[in-house]
Amino acid sequence: MPSIQSPLGALPARFRRPRVLIVGYGDVGARVAGLLRSSSRVFALTRSSNKLTALQGQGITALQGDLDAPDTLRRLAGIATHVVHMAPPPLEGHADPRTRALVLALRLRSLPCAMVYGSTTGVYGDCDGAWIDEARRLNPHTARAQRRVDAQDWVNFLGKSGFPRTQVLRIPGIYAMDREGGTPRERLLRATPVLHASQDVYTNHIHADDLARATVLAMWRGQPLRAMNVCDQSDMKMGDYMDSVAAMWGLAKPPRITREEAQTQLSPMVMSFLNESRRIRADRMTQELRLRLKYPTVMDGLKGKTS
Repeated sequence: MPSIQSPLGALPARFRRPRVLIVGYGDVGARVAGLLRSSSRVFALTRSSNKLTALQGQGITALQGDLDAPDTLRRLAGIATHVVHMAPPPLEGHADPRTRALVLALRLRSLPCAMVYGSTTGVYGDCDGAWIDEARRLNPHTARAQRRVDAQDWVNFLGKSGFPRTQVLRIPGIYAMDREGGTPRERLLRATPVLHASQDVYTNHIHADDLARATVLAMWRGQPLRAMNVCDQSDMKMGDYMDSVAAMWGLAKPPRITREEAQTQLSPMVMSFLNESRRIRADRMTQELRLRLKYPTVMDGLKGKTS
């Protein structure tokens, strides 16, 4: 019989392997799949027919569907024992119809055992540089963060019965040397300015490999209806971080400007990050998931120095 420890029960061996559906198969999704392929059957949702063959060549069972076309998601119902949802919301609006469509599709048949959703620490809004944990009241300042809160609400709606177990991972800046746009190198080469020290904001990071490991552990060890910060131990302001990386790579340090100058020189997207400052505690990640970070700080990760 199925149990909490063995939710698949006494099924034939070919059905006892966990079946993990990855929605949002980008860089982190691919890293998650790499950790799971030897122990689980991995499915990936893609809206591009061109990616079907490539995914199958990686040992992934590709399912064609589009989060913006809910009728194409019906095939997802009942197919997976675990779901990893890393797909971003749309670029506009204050809600996330994509997560809503996914949740409603999953409810059409037997529910998965667990679902892990990759959200953002932006849902906390500006915390004036304070150390915060998951008990901090959500205060999303931007439409981008409000869409993430809406997505979290839909995931929690799915898990309010306690089955599936739903975990929301709140994720800061993701980096990795082998990730597209995963380092600040291009910003340094463009001499993109940073704020003067007196006006600077704290920045938070997680290496893509550590995020993938946390995601997999959350599927097995995460508690029901749990929000969890996934963040390394760095404690740096943005300008200090950029200065340190520049020195490490032998590049020029970025110019420092005032916040008033930044309003005219930097894009609204960049300013949205510079208008929020917080330092993230991730005690739940280390205590409940028992995750030991491979890269304890962002400088460790950029140097390739593992713990």
